[in-house]
Amino acid sequence: MEGTERSLELTRVLGSTGLSVGRLGISSSFGAPARAFEEAFERGCNYFTWGTFIKGRSGEMQAAIKNICRAGARERLVLAMLSYAHDPFLTELFLKRGLKRLGIEYTDILILGYFSSRPSRRILDGARKLVDAGMVRYVGLTSHNRKLFSSLHREGLCDVFHIRYSAAHRGAETETFPHLTGPRRPGIVTFTATAWRKLLDSKKMPAGVPAPPARDCYRFVLSNPSVDVCMMGAGDLAQMRENLTALDLGPLNPEEVARMRRIGDHVHR
Repeated sequence: MEGTERSLELTRVLGSTGLSVGRLGISSSFGAPARAFEEAFERGCNYFTWGTFIKGRSGEMQAAIKNICRAGARERLVLAMLSYAHDPFLTELFLKRGLKRLGIEYTDILILGYFSSRPSRRILDGARKLVDAGMVRYVGLTSHNRKLFSSLHREGLCDVFHIRYSAAHRGAETETFPHLTGPRRPGIVTFTATAWRKLLDSKKMPAGVPAPPARDCYRFVLSNPSVDVCMMGAGDLAQMRENLTALDLGPLNPEEVARMRRIGDHVHR
């Protein structure tokens, strides 16, 4: 990861799906109001993740999705709905309920999560059944097991992968990203860019090094050419706007990359 480009590619095609996505994706679970999601969407952040049965703070994203669809922009939205059911019957049940709550007929991606080992054939076949039924366009999977992705990719079983990656957790650079290539390359979406906010904690920094802002954690991830989308979360409108400045600042330069790696190594230890 050189980080020498000073401008950021603002959109990507998500692997082999053909879906055009903004580089920052948005999670539903951090408490931002609907207005913040809609403002980010207008900035090109069109990759939303929303749980099929999550309630509470995800309601604001639910409202934003409804507003976006009512405005006639459903085709621009790339919605990834996460299912943690680990059972094909429950996955379908929760998906149908989620689609009904949102007032839409399909989700662009069904993310199966979290899996520490290979999903059963029943779960994978059940997901493909939902594709055949028109409720899902593509199937994805999220895991902390970096080596799982390459085996699933070789068999062509998933279209999108959600992969943990940050300055503090860089194993994907050698164990995952190099193996997810080829004509059927999966979409690569990363999460935990701030290492659950540890990279933002001034008490966890090397001596004499100030903690980076969240936007630099996102810029570090997006400086890696393997990454299509870097997920981020925001607790309010101001935080969302601050995160979006990562798009304006672009990738980190080599010195900034080295600094983030030093911080990441220290936090990881």
